[in-house]
Amino acid sequence: MVLHFTAMQSCNAALERLCAPEHEVSAHYLIGRTGTLFQLVAEENRAWHAGVGSWGGQDDINSRSIGIELDNDGATPFSAPQMARLEDLLPGILERWKIPRHGVIGHSDMAPTRKSDPGRRFDWKRLALQGLAVWPGPGRAMAPDPTAFHQAASRFGYPPEHSPVTLLEAFRQRFRPWARGPLSSADMGAITALAAQYPA
Repeated sequence: MVLHFTAMQSCNAALERLCAPEHEVSAHYLIGRTGTLFQLVAEENRAWHAGVGSWGGQDDINSRSIGIELDNDGATPFSAPQMARLEDLLPGILERWKIPRHGVIGHSDMAPTRKSDPGRRFDWKRLALQGLAVWPGPGRAMAPDPTAFHQAASRFGYPPEHSPVTLLEAFRQRFRPWARGPLSSADMGAITALAAQYPA
């Protein structure tokens, strides 16, 4: 399961783009800011939403995932009706396809050098509290260590071919969106807890 933002001016513009064959991009679902849900591709069919990238040692993510696009520009909060619709949609998909909650990822998780969606404004913790995604539990204090961070991030699922700096940015977009600056002990504790609880 891969979550995206559309980064377009409107839901109608995104719908037009996702349905136009010449653009060679699609998704299984699109959720508008008002909570309107569009199913664009049957779940059992491949949609072209992920592009080049990997997660948990698996590539060709288009063939292995359901893609959900959220009408958002990446700079503004996701609306309450949109989040409610997503929370209604996810449980059925996870059940039908036996997707574990640690299999719900963002586009930026699997393609950290290319993508930043669903971005720092997306409320991953809200999904995690409902069992629809994961969130790090309390982590023990650890000295910042880029090599150890990279190893833990790779165990959790991030593509190991990327640098510690790249994986730190992807990790923070999702789990510590307020954080800036060099690798910290808080980053270390959180990624170590995730890797221990949800190894890819």
